[in-house]
Amino acid sequence: MEDFVAIARLIKARGLRGEIVADVLTDFSERFDDLEKVFAVCDGKLSELEIEKFWFQKDRIILKFKGFDTIEAAETLRNCEICVPETEAVELEEDEFFDWELEGCTVETLAGDALGTVQKLMRTGATEILVVKGAEKEYLIPFAEKICTEVDVENKLIKVDAPEGLLEF
Repeated sequence: MEDFVAIARLIKARGLRGEIVADVLTDFSERFDDLEKVFAVCDGKLSELEIEKFWFQKDRIILKFKGFDTIEAAETLRNCEICVPETEAVELEEDEFFDWELEGCTVETLAGDALGTVQKLMRTGATEILVVKGAEKEYLIPFAEKICTEVDVENKLIKVDAPEGLLEF
């Protein structure tokens, strides 16, 4: 089965014509301009949807899917993630990564000491933070070039050069 990338999370029905409000999960909101078909992942089930129309409202997107013409129909999609095949993901620059590529990576020091596994990437408004679950504690490591000196998503490995004191809390 093909791997998918989530680009939106459906929150609640809006209006009486089957529109639904969604949180945008992509940094590339312009990607909706050319999308016609997407996949909804709901409770582990995958279904294909056709976008009839969409528009942005504040930080969210309003989606209208073909065949979902009532508030009740739209409600059936609540909490689903809207995804595209990984093969259709936006091309990133060489030193940029998707969150899902970092999740599950092993993190170790330059000396080869294992710290743990990346659980998620936390967005703080400034530098993103890797949440790394170790055997005995959780580490919060800034995802900055000076600290994360080697990022190899193919081999699921991130090497860190942690400044003094970073790993001691």
